[in-house]
Amino acid sequence: MAETSGEVWFYHLERSTLDQVLPELLDRTLQRGWRARVRVSDDNRRRDIDERLWSWRAEAFLAHGLADEAHAERQPILLTADAANLNRSQALFIVDGSDMSLKEEFERCFIIFDGRDDAALTTARGRWKALKEAGANLAYWKQSDEGRWEKAA
Repeated sequence: MAETSGEVWFYHLERSTLDQVLPELLDRTLQRGWRARVRVSDDNRRRDIDERLWSWRAEAFLAHGLADEAHAERQPILLTADAANLNRSQALFIVDGSDMSLKEEFERCFIIFDGRDDAALTTARGRWKALKEAGANLAYWKQSDEGRWEKAA
């Protein structure tokens, strides 16, 4: 049996970029009434995502903060490099191959990877296999030719 506490959804990017997909998924997460944690191991990439979320749409932004800033526990979306769940989030987003512990607590984990990057694809396949062997509740989402997300597994 898996030690993870919730669903693990893989998002295979082929037509869109992380900068296009992540804000949409975060917005849906907040609409659901959940808090989110976005794990990004690279400091520069984390800063890029931070800026992107503030300017997501001309008429809107996604309220968020960085784990190393004051009041991290209050943030509806928290950008972090480690496994600490400071904002008591229900959703965990793993991007750019960042680490994930099988013992983390979440309702849903999103593993988002670029299918055009051979290393990212290999890492995602390895994670899928390990999580499947651990008995995790998995789903695999891929973009259709029209750009819609379709559940492929």
